[in-house]
Amino acid sequence: MLLLPAVTVLVLGLWGLGRQGSLWQDEAVTYDMAHRSPGVLWATLGGADAVHGLYYLFMHAVFACWEGGVIALRLPSVLAMALAAWGVGLLGRWLAGPMAGATAGLVFALWPTVQRYTQEGRSYALVTAAVVWATVCLVQALVSSRRRWWVAYAPLAATACLLHELAVLALVAHGVTLAWLKAPRPMVRGWVIACGGVLVTLAPLVRVSLGQTGQVAWIEVSLAGDLTGYLLLVVLGLLCHMLVRRRAGTGSRPHATHRVTADRVALPLVVLPPGLLLLVSLVKPLYVDRYVLYSLAGVCVLAGAACTEIWQSVRQRPTRAGLAAVAGLATVTLLVPVGLHLRSASSRSDDATAVTAAVRDLGAPGDPVVFLPQSRRVWMLRTPPASLGMTDLALAQSPAASHTLFGTELPGDLVTRRMAGSGRVVVVRDRDREAYEPSDQDRRKRAVLASDFSPCRGRIVGSARVTVYTRAGFC
Repeated sequence: MLLLPAVTVLVLGLWGLGRQGSLWQDEAVTYDMAHRSPGVLWATLGGADAVHGLYYLFMHAVFACWEGGVIALRLPSVLAMALAAWGVGLLGRWLAGPMAGATAGLVFALWPTVQRYTQEGRSYALVTAAVVWATVCLVQALVSSRRRWWVAYAPLAATACLLHELAVLALVAHGVTLAWLKAPRPMVRGWVIACGGVLVTLAPLVRVSLGQTGQVAWIEVSLAGDLTGYLLLVVLGLLCHMLVRRRAGTGSRPHATHRVTADRVALPLVVLPPGLLLLVSLVKPLYVDRYVLYSLAGVCVLAGAACTEIWQSVRQRPTRAGLAAVAGLATVTLLVPVGLHLRSASSRSDDATAVTAAVRDLGAPGDPVVFLPQSRRVWMLRTPPASLGMTDLALAQSPAASHTLFGTELPGDLVTRRMAGSGRVVVVRDRDREAYEPSDQDRRKRAVLASDFSPCRGRIVGSARVTVYTRAGFC
C-alpha cells in the first residue's frame, strides 16, 4: 500500500506521455535551453530565465545521456511526481494512519492538475517532490528531535527553491506549523538554521532574477479564475480540517504523531503559499497556480485524513458504506474524460509542433517567415524556418548565438526594407501577446502588412494564427 500512490503516478504518467507529439511553448523553451552547451546556457541565464537555470542544467544532463525527444523531456517529471506521491502517502500514513496515507497518495495521483504537470517538461513536478520530501523531513525532525532530519531538510528545501524561487513560500508554511505546534526552542532553532542556509544559497539567484522581472509581464491575476480557484481549495482544506477535528473530539487520534497532526502540517501548506502569492500580486502580478503546485500536497493529505474519518464512521453501516464507495467510484469515473483530454494535443494553450506543421503546409520553400511579436519565435525553436527551407526574415542572431530565449532581430528600418522586397510573407502571430510586448520591429511589421499585403490563407492553432500574406491580387 505504501508504494501504491507512486505506482499509480507512474502508470498514469507513462500513459500518453508523448501527447501525440505535441509540444507547448514552455516545453519548447526547455528543449532548446537544454540543448545549448553549458557555457552558452550559463551566458543566457545571466539575461533571461535564471529562475529555471538549475532545471535547464539538469535537463541538459538528461539529454546528454539520452536524446529521447519529448519522452526524455517529460520522463523526469513523471519520476519526480511519483516520488512526490510516495511522500504524500508517507505524510498521510504518519499523521492519520495507513488508510489515510494510501488515500492521500491516490487523491494526489488522480488530481487533474497533478496529472497535467506529471507530463510536462518543466520544473514544477521536481519542485513539488522536493517540497513534499522537505515536509517529510520536517515531520520527522519534530517527532524524533534528531538533528539529521534538519540536515536532510536544508538541501531538499534549497533544491526546491533553486528549481523555482517561489518554493520559499513553503518554508513560511513550515514556520507556521512550528508556531501552531508550539515547538520547543531546539526544534525552532534547527528550522531557523536550515532556512538561513537555504536563503544564503538562494540569494545570488534572487539578485539575478530580480533584473529579469520583465519576463513575467504577461501575468494577469483573474478574480474570477485565480482567486476563486484558491478559495475553493482553501474551503476544501478547511472542511477536511473540521471533519478531522470533530472526529478527534470524540476520542484520541491513535495515528497522530504526538501533537504533529495532519491539519497542523497540511493546512498551512494549503493556505499560505498561494495566499501570499496572491497578496503580492496585488502590487506585482506573479500568481500562476503552477508556481505553487506543491500546495496541492497539503490538500491531498487533509483529504486522505477526511476520507478515512468518513469511512471509519460508516463502515459498520452497509447502506452508508455502499453509498460512500459508489461516490468514490463515481468521482474516479468522472476523471476519465479529464485524463483523456490532458493527454491530447489540444490540452495546452498552444502546440509548437502544430504551428510548425501549419507553416510547412501553408508556406513554400524560400518564403520569409515573420513572428509577431518576436517572442513567438518560441513556437519554432525546435524546428526553425531554415530547417523547412524558409527564411526568418527579421532574425539578426539566433537564440543560442545571442544568448537570449528568442534571438535578436534586425533594426526596424531593415525589417521594413526586407518585407517591402518580398512578394509573400508567412506570419506567425499571437495578438494577445502583441499588446504587452511592444517593439519597434513589431510596429513596423504590422505597418508594412497593413499597407503592402493582404491576407491570403491561414490556420488557427490554439493561441497561434499562421497566415500567408501576399501582394494584392496575387493570392
